[in-house]
Amino acid sequence: MRRSGYRETMGALLVAGLGLSAAACGSDESARPTQGTGATAAGNAPVSISINCVPPKTNKAERQNFEDDMAEFQKLNPDIKIEKASDAFPCYEPRTFEAKLAGGRLETVFYANFPNVGRLMESGQAADITPYLDTVKTYGDLNGSTEIFKKDGKVYGVPTDGYGMGLVYNRKLFTQAGLDPNNPPRTWAEVQAAAKRIAALGPGYVGFGEYSGGNTGGWHFTASIYGHGGDVITPDGRKAAFNTPEGRAVLENLKQMRWADDSMGSRLFIKWEDLMKAMAGGRMGMMLGAPDVLVPLRNDFQARFEDYAVAAQPEAKALLNGGKGFMINPKATPEQIRAGLKWIEFQYLTPGKGQLDYERARSQDYPVGQPYPDLWKAGSATGTQVLDARKQHATVDPAQYAQWVEGSKGLPAKPEPGPYAQEIYAILDTPMSAVLTRKGADVERLLADAEAKVDALLAKKG
Repeated sequence: MRRSGYRETMGALLVAGLGLSAAACGSDESARPTQGTGATAAGNAPVSISINCVPPKTNKAERQNFEDDMAEFQKLNPDIKIEKASDAFPCYEPRTFEAKLAGGRLETVFYANFPNVGRLMESGQAADITPYLDTVKTYGDLNGSTEIFKKDGKVYGVPTDGYGMGLVYNRKLFTQAGLDPNNPPRTWAEVQAAAKRIAALGPGYVGFGEYSGGNTGGWHFTASIYGHGGDVITPDGRKAAFNTPEGRAVLENLKQMRWADDSMGSRLFIKWEDLMKAMAGGRMGMMLGAPDVLVPLRNDFQARFEDYAVAAQPEAKALLNGGKGFMINPKATPEQIRAGLKWIEFQYLTPGKGQLDYERARSQDYPVGQPYPDLWKAGSATGTQVLDARKQHATVDPAQYAQWVEGSKGLPAKPEPGPYAQEIYAILDTPMSAVLTRKGADVERLLADAEAKVDALLAKKG
């Protein structure tokens, strides 16, 4: 769920001279995979594709960069025409995505966060790209995140971002509350104590923020229970596994902070951007998040980048392995698949281009030097180039991430809970919301009810 990915904020694209129609952009028609026959047919007409995940109008610099990248890509590949780009803010918004998916209106190249990948492969809603992987020259240098896009020996997508969770905190508020910003909490007891100190700064101050709906509550429950050493489903994927001491610890901790300590405020955070806006407002002390959170805090929500840092997830025994990538519409022609993969590599996986153009980012005063995207095998040629460029053009203080890097070393990465993660997250939203809205919420009953619903879901899915 995003990082990104959910963690990226995206909007519409209207570009003159690039074959984008203002009338079509963001419409239902823009989501249909444009049918093209390739440069070898139809009088050498270029193959046409549609894409999504374009930076929003409100982020003028990133939007312009994206438009420039599109122009360069098409100049380098005159046989490919990016004909349409669809609105998406954020890149994955459940209701919009599900409606387009059900109606067969996804773009030729479409964004997929890790929790959705399994079910898209299972239901045949993504193209098998195995025969076309030679198009992606850097594919062999990608790390184990590629496994998420594989089923029965076939490949159905390409990862473009990866992350592990940590504790995002406001250094400025720590100082104001008499806490040491260079010594963030390492245990949940320390998180509770720090949250109380921050909330005591006055009305409107929140020590710790958490999600409670829109599938984000279940997502963060998963990250938290993984950290406690628990799980969400059994290894065979047939039963729920969260009605355990670890699951109770997650909810009891939130219940304590919300009702006994009064350190979480009374507002519920449902959508990804809700909690981000609150954190960026400067009166929230801590939240769970990946290192990449600092960039949208600054770029999309106007926070002061230098006020924030990321530490390791407290007491973590494992880290939620999340991220995003792109898949291809199963209706796409072979020519469109190759064209789409070329775009994915150019924009997301090529050192010095697109999201990896650190020289450009530095020139525009964007943060450079964060430990992500975490995509490359250690010592690989591409990974080495990316790390060298990151270091060369760094603009951020590595201390802002140092405790996350050090504290997360050696922690096992755990994938999101199977192909039905989104449905499971929706069920787990209920106990998360309940402990934050009802003082007398019965944690054991909430977990038992959620367990029964997840068991029924998994039995139905087979």
